[in-house]
Amino acid sequence: MPGSSTGSRWGYYVTGAALAILFLFPLLWSGWASVRTDTGFGLENYDRLFTSDNGIRPYHVLNSLAVSALTVGGTLFVATLGGYAFGRFRFPGRDALFLLTLAILMVPYATILIALYVLLGWLGLEDSLIGLSLVLIMFQLPFSIFMMRNSFEAVPLELEEAARVDGCTTFGTLVRIMLPAVRPGLITVGLFAFLTSWSEFFAPLILLNSTDKFTTTLAVVNLRTASHGSIDYAALEAGVVFMAVPCLLLFAFMQRSYVRGFTSGALKG
Repeated sequence: MPGSSTGSRWGYYVTGAALAILFLFPLLWSGWASVRTDTGFGLENYDRLFTSDNGIRPYHVLNSLAVSALTVGGTLFVATLGGYAFGRFRFPGRDALFLLTLAILMVPYATILIALYVLLGWLGLEDSLIGLSLVLIMFQLPFSIFMMRNSFEAVPLELEEAARVDGCTTFGTLVRIMLPAVRPGLITVGLFAFLTSWSEFFAPLILLNSTDKFTTTLAVVNLRTASHGSIDYAALEAGVVFMAVPCLLLFAFMQRSYVRGFTSGALKG
């Protein structure tokens, strides 16, 4: 009936608006609190964020960007090869190995960080951005391989067969045919890897010791103590907004491809 259809549509609108407000409220509150001062509104909190003794320095941002770039690049490289192998090849133990890879998702990563810290020490990668990036890549791989495997499986097999008939090697087929076809999945995996590595706090806290290698998240937390042991909430809110802006911009820029990564095969199979 037309009436019930209109009522259902309005129900979706109201529910969507309520959920949007629920999820946006913390960010809007942080943005409002970051510009609120004792005398009104201004950018004093941001000035304190970047100029105080324990504030954010340019090398903190560069460290975070380096870790994010290494994590995204490493995750995309390994997940693409792994997803292609699981999605297009048949070999003994394939399903068992894939389930074992997914089983890593059930292990709380905080429980093995100390063991990873010792392992990085044996490899000579303790207190290094490369070691931190390798750990973050490892934690991203189960989900990323799952996404890429299903993305590759969603590509029609006829495209791959036509490429091989034309003389493409396996590697040539992957680069020229398959990668453009799974571009939404690649963007989804890369976006998740960036968001995780950019905002990660616990792993850098455990694995990094030198202050000159701290990431932005550690710098923001170091700013929490003001005079007389009180917490500088205003500067913290400014730090939260500063950390959130790159994520929001990147997500807004890649939103269409991100949605396609979930709806055009990334979660099929």
